[in-house]
Amino acid sequence: MIVAVLSRVSEADFQFLLRATGLTKGNLSAHLSKLEEADYVSIEKTYRVKVPMTICTLTDHGHEMLAQYRKTIKAAL
Repeated sequence: MIVAVLSRVSEADFQFLLRATGLTKGNLSAHLSKLEEADYVSIEKTYRVKVPMTICTLTDHGHEMLAQYRKTIKAAL
């Protein structure tokens, strides 16, 4: 679900992903870590007006893997 959400936007912050996915903070954080390790997602830690922000973007590899997943699902149907 995280990859699908990120495929529709140029970037998303952690709070946006929380609302969009309905995951808990812990689950979202764990999934983002795994997706970053797999090079599906790029994570940037930054600040906006002294408030910490986590900005996530889908990498080129993530876009490719999502396209491959969609192709596989269509073939199965």
